[in-house]
Amino acid sequence: MLRSVLDANVYVGAIIQPAGTPGRLVERFLRQADFELVLSPAIVDEVLRALGYRKVRRLLRGADAQLWFEDLVVLADVVADRELSGVCEDPDDDKYLAAALEGRASHVVTGDRRFLALGEHAGVEIVTPRAFLDLLGA
Repeated sequence: MLRSVLDANVYVGAIIQPAGTPGRLVERFLRQADFELVLSPAIVDEVLRALGYRKVRRLLRGADAQLWFEDLVVLADVVADRELSGVCEDPDDDKYLAAALEGRASHVVTGDRRFLALGEHAGVEIVTPRAFLDLLGA
């Protein structure tokens, strides 16, 4: 079974637009368990921070983003934070690769073009939500 790390932008996109590609990807995890989700404490912190941004909260129309994400955390494999730096153009993205390596994930899923440009690191493929859904046979 595929193991994957999802970037914060995927979670934000999923809760704002559940019918969109990120939303369908999270739904596949929740309803069909088509892949295993890997998280780290640093990723959990970043996602909760992103879900708390004023512009995101306005788009949620009353949805409890923190509760929604906590449900995902309970079902995920939460691995220890691992030190990794200098790999990604944006140092904030290194945490996703670190979690993938620590959690033996095959993919990091992101909508960030600069992160996607890396393509692969140490056997971990960096793909779009659409590409990952295609891998799952969506």
